[in-house]
Amino acid sequence: MSAAERAAGVVVVGGGPAGLMAAEVARAAGLPVDLYEAKGSVGRKFLIAGKGGLNLTHSDPFDAFVARYRERADAVGAWLRDFDADALRAWARGLGIDTYVGSSGRVFPLDRKAAPLLRGWVRRLKDAGVRMHVHHRWTGWDDAGALRFDTPAGALRVQAPATVLALGGGSWPQLGSDGAWQPWLAARGVDVRPLAPANCGFDIGWSEHLAGRHAGAPLKPVVAHWRDGAGVAHALQGECVLTATGIEGSLIYAIAADLREAIAREGAARLDLDLVPGRDLARLQRDLDRPRSGRSLSEHLRRQAGIGGAKAALLHEVLPAAVRGDAALLARTLKRLPLRLLRPRPLAETISSAGGVRLEAFDAGLMAQTAPGLFCAGEMLDWEAPTGGYLLTACFASGRRAGLAAVEWLRAGAAA
Repeated sequence: MSAAERAAGVVVVGGGPAGLMAAEVARAAGLPVDLYEAKGSVGRKFLIAGKGGLNLTHSDPFDAFVARYRERADAVGAWLRDFDADALRAWARGLGIDTYVGSSGRVFPLDRKAAPLLRGWVRRLKDAGVRMHVHHRWTGWDDAGALRFDTPAGALRVQAPATVLALGGGSWPQLGSDGAWQPWLAARGVDVRPLAPANCGFDIGWSEHLAGRHAGAPLKPVVAHWRDGAGVAHALQGECVLTATGIEGSLIYAIAADLREAIAREGAARLDLDLVPGRDLARLQRDLDRPRSGRSLSEHLRRQAGIGGAKAALLHEVLPAAVRGDAALLARTLKRLPLRLLRPRPLAETISSAGGVRLEAFDAGLMAQTAPGLFCAGEMLDWEAPTGGYLLTACFASGRRAGLAAVEWLRAGAAA
């Protein structure tokens, strides 16, 4: 076997936002940087995520922003104190990409596109001297600790003074983040929590009628009611979509972690939907108690409660025909329509993943405590957040932190 090549500075594995940011700050600090990417170009998931409009970050106040990271709020908050949403917008402006705040508080480029930002960023990195190696798929370490890559020219081994892994989680594996790294890090003593779906839809098991006629139908507005692991009741208004197997959409993604954990604990999760959020129960019952005057129940629901289409189908799905004439029961069901969620959708089709390398396995600079010189960043770390710009912001911030820490570690070693 040929001798391993020796990199001169920082090696970054993974060309998503976290890896690119780690490469940028390490090169800006004056160190040589080699970036290896399994696919034929960098930033593929970033481009797909921005296909419907690149949601770069969010305009939430800092404390509210950090709270989106749930039990990881303290750790992620430390990254964001160094590089928050405002810093990310300023960084984008430095690439010639101005941003605006949408009505929902989400932040987008003016043209809403990901490609111009990515093109400008890659051009700047290459001009700065970052060496990019595409079609180089990392396959772990050899017995001597060298990084192994499969390349079009054959196997390659690289001895890296410092390595930043930014390999993504397990969602959208066709774009490169397939989670293959999990056993390789575990073998080096890094504590890895199994990957799980996040920002995902859930299976319910509809009747053939509902699945066949209403899959893809939006539910808006609705209010979701659920309980967290401590039994605390929560409510959140938003929009979701019926699917052939269950339910998905931004409202569901925002509470997916609680629902996923309930399924893990209890075998299923209870989710109640208020299909008529603009009307209180007493008024709704009075409206439904009015005489039908020969009209069908469907027409009565449409006239008196504004219920039709997918919402009416949901009502028929959960309420037996024999009791649909009971106005009080109808009203209660419309205000708290019960759904039993059976399982999250498969990891490969979800927006992001939970789990990954546990933050407790790293120091403050995201260096593995069992593997000096090995840093991790991005979605492969054990944190999660809902959609809305929170995912991307933490990926950028963690990549920056890991890249800077790799620089400091190499400089400290050189000075010793």
